[in-house]
Amino acid sequence: MVLAKTTPEPKLIMPREIDAMAKAVLPGTHEPDSQARYLGQFLDWLASHNYSPHTISDREASLRAFIFWCAARDLIRPQDITKPILERYQRHLFYHRKANGQPLSFRSQAARLIPIRAFFKWLTRENILLYNPASELELPRPEKRLPQAVLTAGEVETILALPRLDRLLGLRDRCMMEVFYATGIRRLELIRLKVWDIDYSRATVMIRQGKGNKDRVVPLGERALAWVEKYRDESRPELCLGRHEDILFLTRHGTAFEPKRLSEKVSKYIQKAGIHKKGSCHLFRHTVATLMLENGADIRYIQVLLGHESLETTQHYTQVGIARLQEVHAATHPGAKLKHRDRAGQSGSAGSEQADLPDGI
Repeated sequence: MVLAKTTPEPKLIMPREIDAMAKAVLPGTHEPDSQARYLGQFLDWLASHNYSPHTISDREASLRAFIFWCAARDLIRPQDITKPILERYQRHLFYHRKANGQPLSFRSQAARLIPIRAFFKWLTRENILLYNPASELELPRPEKRLPQAVLTAGEVETILALPRLDRLLGLRDRCMMEVFYATGIRRLELIRLKVWDIDYSRATVMIRQGKGNKDRVVPLGERALAWVEKYRDESRPELCLGRHEDILFLTRHGTAFEPKRLSEKVSKYIQKAGIHKKGSCHLFRHTVATLMLENGADIRYIQVLLGHESLETTQHYTQVGIARLQEVHAATHPGAKLKHRDRAGQSGSAGSEQADLPDGI
């Protein structure tokens, strides 16, 4: 769909973040044929078909925002929704601005629209609607973005050396970052690790129900394994207060980490290291993929390690890890290296050549 250059519609009452709607009562909840009533049934259907709790939560948040938007226009029933209305909502997302004044990325806009398409597909399949108004809704083209930053091996070592190992929490933090660096594990996957997910004899870690509800086993390596053993024996027994006894990495209160809290902790270590690169837990993931690729790892092994469903996702790192491309460039490009006569102070004709250059060059 091509967005016409029209005047943005007036900014309507909409919470700064979708999460603000999570506990609000949806309009039309008590009406038998409202979108709000069907939303509950749709979420039950997702759960019964083994969609992950994270996916269900994301779809609920996006659909609640859409239902609130519809209610502001007296569109309560699914039968009230047409393709032009869905396209109008898409324009609303395009013009919407976050609290910091920035627009939603096209990736975020698509993430808000995909649950709507799934919802109306389900309504049509259940014969609640005679036709699917979202069947031809065209999603925005996603940006093909590269990781904003990647750490060098030296920068990683600087960060890993920061935690105070004479403190329980410092030893735990070092161990968590070692696991991040060894495995490229996702933040939620690390938070959910259980004590028995570590296989000490094989030096591997079992990642259960990762993204897409898929299990995978990845190597931990001798170094990270040694840190896990040290944390398990010296720090974790003092943190285990009987609340989440099966969770591997515990807070000072004996509970599993909240995702945001873990990101803040890792981010502080990166800032303290004086490394002017943005990122937190996921920065380690980008670093693992890039460094392994530059050291000759086959991209398919990196795909398995990171748990990517599509090889295309992993291939993004081939554009970040350019060490080999730099080698080829230096060996084959005529202008890649300074020749002896072109070095500073050794070219007698440099001044005359520059004098002949056209203005503006």
